[in-house]
Amino acid sequence: MVQYELDDGVAVLAADNPPVNALGAAVRQGLRDGIARAVADGAQAVVIYGEGKTWFAGADIREFGKQPVDPILPAVCDQIEACPIPVIAAMHGTVLGGGLEVALACHYRLAVPGTRLGLPEVTLGIIPGAGGTQRLPRLTGYANAIAMITSGKPVMADEALTMGIIDRVEEGAPRALGLAYARALISEGAAPRPVRDIAPPEPVDFAAAKAGFAKAARGQLSPVTAVDAIAASARMTFDDGLAEERRLFQTLMQTDQRKGLIHAFFAERQVSKLPELEGVSPRAFDRIGVIGGGTMGAGIATAALLARLQVTLIEQSDDAAAAARTRIAGNLSGAVKRGKISLDAYDRLMAEALQVGTDYDALATADVIIEAAFEDFAVKRDIFTRLDQVARPGAILASNTSYLDLDAIADVTDRPKDVIGLHFFSPAHVMRLLEVVVGEKTAPDVVATGFALAKRLGKTAVRAGVCDGFIGNRILSSYRTAADHMVLDGASPFQIDRVMEEFGFAMGPFAVADLAGLDIGWANRRRLAPTRHPKERVPTYPDRLCEQGHFGQKTGRGYYVYDGRNKVENPDVVGLIDAERAALRITPRAFDDAEILRRYMAAMVNEAAKVVGEGIARRSLDVDVTLLLGYGFPRYHGGPMKWADLQGLDTILADINVFAQDDAHFWQPASLLEQLVADGREFDDLNKETGA
Repeated sequence: MVQYELDDGVAVLAADNPPVNALGAAVRQGLRDGIARAVADGAQAVVIYGEGKTWFAGADIREFGKQPVDPILPAVCDQIEACPIPVIAAMHGTVLGGGLEVALACHYRLAVPGTRLGLPEVTLGIIPGAGGTQRLPRLTGYANAIAMITSGKPVMADEALTMGIIDRVEEGAPRALGLAYARALISEGAAPRPVRDIAPPEPVDFAAAKAGFAKAARGQLSPVTAVDAIAASARMTFDDGLAEERRLFQTLMQTDQRKGLIHAFFAERQVSKLPELEGVSPRAFDRIGVIGGGTMGAGIATAALLARLQVTLIEQSDDAAAAARTRIAGNLSGAVKRGKISLDAYDRLMAEALQVGTDYDALATADVIIEAAFEDFAVKRDIFTRLDQVARPGAILASNTSYLDLDAIADVTDRPKDVIGLHFFSPAHVMRLLEVVVGEKTAPDVVATGFALAKRLGKTAVRAGVCDGFIGNRILSSYRTAADHMVLDGASPFQIDRVMEEFGFAMGPFAVADLAGLDIGWANRRRLAPTRHPKERVPTYPDRLCEQGHFGQKTGRGYYVYDGRNKVENPDVVGLIDAERAALRITPRAFDDAEILRRYMAAMVNEAAKVVGEGIARRSLDVDVTLLLGYGFPRYHGGPMKWADLQGLDTILADINVFAQDDAHFWQPASLLEQLVADGREFDDLNKETGA
């Protein structure tokens, strides 16, 4: 794990723990033994570097959630820092978490260009626990240290040099660079340079920083706690600061937020690993066709262009095609501004990789064709009928439908095995989630291609079966219905939005509806009206808003009234709700915040359990990833299924049974939920049974 070599008076410790030189117990012991051996051998300096593609990229994820094994990383870092001869960190690749803490414990630090350095622990619900909050500010100052640690975002080597984290940025092999630096230090008579001996920088207003992060974190504990740990370095001795950091670290280790964030971390890495695709090769794809150049179609085309795919987009008219090209150009210009592509790349993509027109024959050579037209079955039926005639044999025909029956769409073609759903989320070139909807006749290699395309586009794919709304929108429909029922019975949309934002959502359900466009929900209600059960309670007051031309943000008025980015409650909404209650002879009652949260979340979890029980989602983690990446579910809760496990499934089921006393039609407990409670099991047990 850590190889030791004495090279002309310089001890060389080479980490060799592929693939990412994770700081597992054996590596930590190797570092400890290597430092002790170097001193015993009379070495004049020590160089630590990583074999393979990286320095220590962080902790060993196999140890997450388990009891720590000696030697723990803080002790290793303390030993490195206390070494009586200079210790040099020669870094490349990714230097994250405990990897950066090891580097900070070294006396001198160099990196090759392109090295990324960061402390991402807050994204896992914890803080650096091996001295990062105490050593980093002594090198960078408090502003930079607070920004790095509370965001978890890495910096590149050049910026790290400017900030004072490292001493040199040089081209070359880390081992050779480290040895050269060591010999230069020896010739200069340089002594060890422990960071602990550096005086803390001038303090900042930690209280103001903490308040700012508390608001931005929307309930997440770790960024706020990180500020407390950093502040300790300004008012305590170094050793006391380390002890305070460790205390805060251990406190966070016991929280549900840490459990939720760890679950999210692993779920995102497991969700695209499907046993059914083992040994199945995807079809080759280089050319993508897109039908429809509105916001969604242009976003899909942009994502494909950024993935260096050839794109042909078809619209109904020359004017619509020109407008689509303009939208794509705007999207790509945004990528230039964000540094994702160069101006030369922009020019090349627009001139050489994108073709926009109106002739379906231009799609004859496409490998994958994605329909992103209006959400109407007749429209999609006509498109797929035409595609069936022009697409080459073996081409994949995909629909971006959000709700419609994929099998019915596939059946209008003579190649249903080549038809799949690829449900992108808007804006498609930004949002990470892609629901891969598998029809009854979809071929396995077509499914594999859907997942391969998602990976090429930089997205996380979740497998979904066919039902109205698939995974995400079906669950959304249920918890939104629960919110609508609460409004009819006495709650206000604005109270519900506030409660869910306090839970951790960036926006409540009614603000989200304004953002998406109230006309979308209006159209969906009309689509479902012929199939609706007589006992269903569907509010009509949102239809009154739409009839008045109020569709949310895009018209400046919906549940809220908008002035740029600012919004206030729409006073007309309360009157519309009161009128509907009066017509339905409903006497409104008060809802406290706790009941709103219980009902909203119970509806979400119950429908999610039905989705898993029916096989629409294969695993509960599929639901969690879908809601986390596509619907703004607070990451620190881990997803609705993980949240339910942490609350106790018996508690959720008990709530549902109580709510069913007033509305047995809507509050029908999922069979899977009832079975898990009866067996004393959790949703996560289902993930373990599938090997996830």
